[in-house]
Amino acid sequence: MTYISAQPQLTNSWDDICYPVQPVWLTDLLPDYDIVATDRQQLIVGQVKGGRNTIFGIQSADYSIIPNAVIREVVDALIPQYSLLIKYTPTGEFNINIVLPEVFMLGGEPLQRCLILTNSYNGKTPFSIQGQSLMALLDPMVALRSSMFRKLCQNGLLGWADHFDQVSSYQTWLGQWSGESAKGRSSKNRPAENRSDRPGPAIRKIHHSQLTIEVFRQHLHNLLVDHLKPELTLTTTVYSQLQQTEIPGRPNEIVRELPIPVQLAKQAYERLRTEEQLLHTGPSLWLLYNAVNYALFTSRSSLTLNDRYRLDERVFHHLATRAYA
Repeated sequence: MTYISAQPQLTNSWDDICYPVQPVWLTDLLPDYDIVATDRQQLIVGQVKGGRNTIFGIQSADYSIIPNAVIREVVDALIPQYSLLIKYTPTGEFNINIVLPEVFMLGGEPLQRCLILTNSYNGKTPFSIQGQSLMALLDPMVALRSSMFRKLCQNGLLGWADHFDQVSSYQTWLGQWSGESAKGRSSKNRPAENRSDRPGPAIRKIHHSQLTIEVFRQHLHNLLVDHLKPELTLTTTVYSQLQQTEIPGRPNEIVRELPIPVQLAKQAYERLRTEEQLLHTGPSLWLLYNAVNYALFTSRSSLTLNDRYRLDERVFHHLATRAYA
């Protein structure tokens, strides 16, 4: 199904995405009609600030909305000091970067730890933390990934190697990953440590449709508490390897090989050249990864935010394969 083309908008205010949202039942809206499409029973309606009521999607009768205002409540209660960068689309998708004070230096450039949360009111992008769904994270065998925020490109970085403890293990996996079809590629998780208090296999019986706001609030609180313990993971080591790997020859040849749409590749190449000028440096795989990240999250595209996340991580592994070759 073709999806509406949208360009993410930028804000640093919760108020721009924390407007009221609620279900409106089709039976209430159309009392004189018999509705036989039982898989679609409620409209998801948001009262967008300064605009008309907006219908973001039509969902099943047991679909539960996660209001952005609830996410804000949990974040504010847990984190006394943070900065905020949100990218959202008019179609009801939200990319929320909670930027923490901790700083990690990479080649003279400061990066900050951050939490990346996604949500949507159109059902296209499920709620996630660091690219993993809430249901997946409630499994004690899954560890929450870590993310970094780069001020120059104004976005959190979405490639991860956290599920490996050693570079050698990651390199072995990259060899297997690069030999698989793009459709079959996926990242595995290493078991989470010291999280026995989280639900066990029974959590598989819980679905998004059965998620109440109270249950969601408690689970989100517990997961964020886990992640706020400062630690660096293997991902930062991979960042350093990318930063130290210069691009030989013509960068546009490498850009053309990237597993992203042609138009986004062109925009990534333009951004790469811009960053070279801004930083007075030559091209590296680190700058290229960030250029792709920038293109993915600033460009108009029919890709959902979830699609953009997947492409960002795929590019991360693709470039890491080159860096460790």
